[in-house]
Amino acid sequence: MRSALLPALAAFASAARHQNFAHAAEELHLTASAVSHHVRKLESSLGVSLFQRHARGVVLTPEGRLLADAAGSALAEVESVLDGLRQHRRDNGVRISVLPSLGASWLMPRLRRFVEAHPTVRLSIDTDRSLVRFDEGGPDLGIRYGLGQWPGLTSRFLMDDSLQPLASPELAARVRTPEDVGTLPLLTDIAPEGWREWFRAANVRYPRGGTMHTISDSADGLNAAATGLGAVLARTRLASAHIGDGRLVRLPGPELPTRYAYYVVHSAHRPPTAAALAFIAWIEREALEPRA
Repeated sequence: MRSALLPALAAFASAARHQNFAHAAEELHLTASAVSHHVRKLESSLGVSLFQRHARGVVLTPEGRLLADAAGSALAEVESVLDGLRQHRRDNGVRISVLPSLGASWLMPRLRRFVEAHPTVRLSIDTDRSLVRFDEGGPDLGIRYGLGQWPGLTSRFLMDDSLQPLASPELAARVRTPEDVGTLPLLTDIAPEGWREWFRAANVRYPRGGTMHTISDSADGLNAAATGLGAVLARTRLASAHIGDGRLVRLPGPELPTRYAYYVVHSAHRPPTAAALAFIAWIEREALEPRA
């Protein structure tokens, strides 16, 4: 069968069930004339009349009844398979939205452990800064950085964070005091807290007029700092791998707790599936572990 006839067959099957073009149109979100057009297209292709039309509606012809029985059975079988596939996704697939920086620096190094513990669960990771919609076609879960309140979402606290000044070993060798940090080129991102708050906490005058480069993604900022471009005020959760392998070292001065924290979120109107709940339980345990 030509694929172009499939919409016509679907319109015919609905009209055959209802014995009424208007009711079929309502079910299919079409107009009655569109349903009639589809049916006439199918009749023209087959060379037979499928309905007898009269003032009070339509009645299937013998040929129409034969096709209606076959089409109804076939479409019901297809719908059953589609329902099974949707259920399989709901039961075994988890789509997660996460900030690129947290995804690259914190989540990705840990995912293997989840897959090993849950080998039948299929993961889909979306790394995006935008606040995606958690509707029927959207992600199942998200990991967000903020104050824990987002309209339409249920949030669960995951972990807090802190800010600490870091630099490459070469730059760090030039620094002895918090005041010296202000003499270095500084790297900043678009986070709500940054160097101004850190210098205030360190009781050091903010270095106005110094060299400052803005790198919007925190993970890219860490990599840039590791090349010696400047000192970075890094979130500890994101910088652990860079600190652990010596690409970045701690500079003098305070470690500043952040006002914001990380939360696992999901739609308030769509409860998490069993697979999503398994991921939540796993990531909450990971948040308690210092290791990557």
